[in-house]
Amino acid sequence: METIACIKRVPDTGAKIVLTDDKQDVDASSIGYTISPHEECAVEEAVSLVEENGGTSTVLTLGDEDATEQLRTGVAMGADEAKLLEAGDHEWGPITTAREIAEAVSDEDGESKYDLLFFGNESADAQNYQVGIRVANQLDLPVVTGIKDVEVDGDTVIAKREVAGGNDVFEVPMPAVVTVKEGVNTPRYPSMRSRMQARQTDVDRSGAEPEDVTDVRKVELEVPEQDDSPAEVLGDSPEAAVDVVEVLEDLEVV
Repeated sequence: METIACIKRVPDTGAKIVLTDDKQDVDASSIGYTISPHEECAVEEAVSLVEENGGTSTVLTLGDEDATEQLRTGVAMGADEAKLLEAGDHEWGPITTAREIAEAVSDEDGESKYDLLFFGNESADAQNYQVGIRVANQLDLPVVTGIKDVEVDGDTVIAKREVAGGNDVFEVPMPAVVTVKEGVNTPRYPSMRSRMQARQTDVDRSGAEPEDVTDVRKVELEVPEQDDSPAEVLGDSPEAAVDVVEVLEDLEVV
């Protein structure tokens, strides 16, 4: 079995975001970067299935040289190979990103080189929910999204999506694209030894050039307003329930 997890380098999800003065980028001097959380689960799923069934697992990202840090984290988690699509200084939206990834994961006949292609359901920063679906469309592959459980039975992938009262269950032939959500598994924490070994891994690099499609144009970034108001304790006895109801009524919740 050949699996691949497509990941994205994003700012630490719990960090306070500070922008550069021109509002064109995140000030990297004050925060760290990580693999987008859904995609961290995608790496775990790609690695685990290869451990169970044999084969090779790969991590891939579209980004600059700094993104090799996240690729090496994927290798430390157990991936066998790492591929970097060097993005240059271009603005990449979901259309151009998906086209570049689709080209990178297909052979000369336009067929997928992998049995299962894993994506996060959405990235932690842009949250476009599009790249995995667009790659599947580009390669004419079946795709299931928002998945919380994945099994392989022969040449079929069985994927479950949580819904109210149960699960939607999809059975699709491989090769296929699956976008996973947090909770599909618990990503392993790489040991220090595996991290050190991952530093020696050769990253396969190839240049990436967006086609003449302007699917996104950045004007400026803006940090969402945060509610820093202090919490108010309404009480610690049954009588506080009356105050709680009044608050909910004011919020038009009840």
